[in-house]
Amino acid sequence: MLVSGWGSEMNSAMDEIDLLRQAAQRHQLVMRGIGEEIDLEIGPGDDDPSFTSTPLVVVAPQDCSAEEQEDHKQLLLASEIPGEDLHDLGKMPQAKRKKKVVKKWREEWADTYKWAYVDVHDGTTRIFCSVCREYGRKHRRNPYGNEGSRNMQMSALEEHNNSLLHKEALRLQLASKDKTLPVVERLVYVKALMSKTAGSIVESILKRDPHEVEFLQSVQEVINSLEPVLLKGSQYAHILERLLEPERMIIFRVPWIDDRGETHVNRGFRVRFSQVLGPCRGGLRFHPTMNLSIAKFIAFEQTLKNALSPYKLGGAGGGSDFDPKGKSENEIMRFCQSFMDELYRYLGPDQDLPAEDIGVGPREMGYLFGRYRRLAGPKIFWSGSSLRTEATGYGLVFFARLILADMNKELKGLRCVVSGAGKIAMHVLEKLLACGAIPITISDSKGYLVDDDGIDFVKFSLLRDIKAQQRSLREYLKSYPRAKYFEDAKPWQEPCDVAFPCALQNEIDQSDAVALVNAGCRILIEGSNMPCTPQAVDVLRKAKVLVAPAKAASAGGVAGGEHELNHEYNLMHWSAEDFETKLQDMMKQTYERSLKASSDYGILKDSPEALVHGGNICAFLNLAQAMSDQGCV
Repeated sequence: MLVSGWGSEMNSAMDEIDLLRQAAQRHQLVMRGIGEEIDLEIGPGDDDPSFTSTPLVVVAPQDCSAEEQEDHKQLLLASEIPGEDLHDLGKMPQAKRKKKVVKKWREEWADTYKWAYVDVHDGTTRIFCSVCREYGRKHRRNPYGNEGSRNMQMSALEEHNNSLLHKEALRLQLASKDKTLPVVERLVYVKALMSKTAGSIVESILKRDPHEVEFLQSVQEVINSLEPVLLKGSQYAHILERLLEPERMIIFRVPWIDDRGETHVNRGFRVRFSQVLGPCRGGLRFHPTMNLSIAKFIAFEQTLKNALSPYKLGGAGGGSDFDPKGKSENEIMRFCQSFMDELYRYLGPDQDLPAEDIGVGPREMGYLFGRYRRLAGPKIFWSGSSLRTEATGYGLVFFARLILADMNKELKGLRCVVSGAGKIAMHVLEKLLACGAIPITISDSKGYLVDDDGIDFVKFSLLRDIKAQQRSLREYLKSYPRAKYFEDAKPWQEPCDVAFPCALQNEIDQSDAVALVNAGCRILIEGSNMPCTPQAVDVLRKAKVLVAPAKAASAGGVAGGEHELNHEYNLMHWSAEDFETKLQDMMKQTYERSLKASSDYGILKDSPEALVHGGNICAFLNLAQAMSDQGCV
């Protein structure tokens, strides 16, 4: 349900959402294999005559007639006969078959039946439930939500696997031309590409780096946008192939000693992707999930983000699998110093300068800079504070205002869901309040907090204190008991108009995207890099949800970082108003560049993917021109 009034202009868009909801209730199942995309709806197969006469067994609703319930009971009893398959029920009298699937399916089954995917387990092709990631008789989810009778205990996926969908999935796998793809590659969903050139580039990356799932995902999303560019000339394909290989990748060990005198060893990463536009800038992330794939993905995204901005900068990224949570100040300092002992020789204002990311804030940057200064000398101006995260959070809200302005709307009065509780998420909340919006959520790694009354400035001040003291978000409930905190959950089902994912990559999966659509979300502003899985992107696209990519929407951090590191800018001592004016101008330039690039390649401004494709195209063309001018092709 759309919470705020969008006016009659949104009627057609709401019709689209209603169609999606109806499709979900019909259990339209989407599965994608390598190089192809297919929609499967429960019902007779259109392209396989063997399926046309196959009956489909369904669960009848409780409010149906007595005769229909009796038929349903007989079907369930028959399914429990040893050695019998549900499709053998086709031998039963015609009167016992349930054909009106759409009208009779229970609504609470939707979450279980809505989505499925095909994968290989122990060398056997199987269809898995996207909810529990299990298959066949391992699946014991009770769709009724209670114990029920013995007949009600029939596994949802068990019936699912014996349905037409399972047979169609097997047929799809058997029809695949390449049956030798390793399991790891099946984790990567590749959209069907129009051109052989784009497909060959994706295949080469798959063969070269098959285990780097995050990097492969980001590359595929960009190539999908660049297809119209690649079709214009073969030189662009050669440039892209060269661009997709980083200029330098550094992996190093980071030994450090904890407060008890015990030695630990972590792994450090720094990936310098491209310097054709200028010296590299990019974040450092300290998080236990950090690996080379994520470092490459961050660096690649940062390269495109910097190329889309007005600044002449290259892109880099890196970090460590060190987890600063639960560590003392001295332990964090010792780790940062050890980290910089190895990395400093590759850094410099004319080469590569790191910035903040997850797990790295002003404290960590201070320790890193202090060690760098002692090892390399005072080559960099250090302000002692950070404009980057503030600029990133504010820039996300400014970008949302630009989108709404083109719709003749404003943020005031709109309900907004925000994920994350780091610096960027907090600055998003702060600026949303200044714009009159109604933020209602914030989240951390353990769950999310929702306040249906809205978070105001007083509540925001409390949240800021809670996070500064590293306390649980549950502390908020002591002051505002009407709010709720949900463990092991994400905020995407809360009714909203605009969503701001500001946590980790792939935080919004397929079911989350469906929840967002059903919650009334019409605009998604990416605060984190690549927050949506490919399956989630498809759901949002079909529902006409406008997505503002992080490459454009979070580009404010690029401006903040440059101003922070530039001595002359710091000497100006800009007021808050001057800083915000400069930031708004920069975000407007990025917004207009993205729309112009999409328009130049025939993508309509009203398309929900206009900003995504336009941002990727504009950034790539800037890089391609520089590489061509410098003979790097």
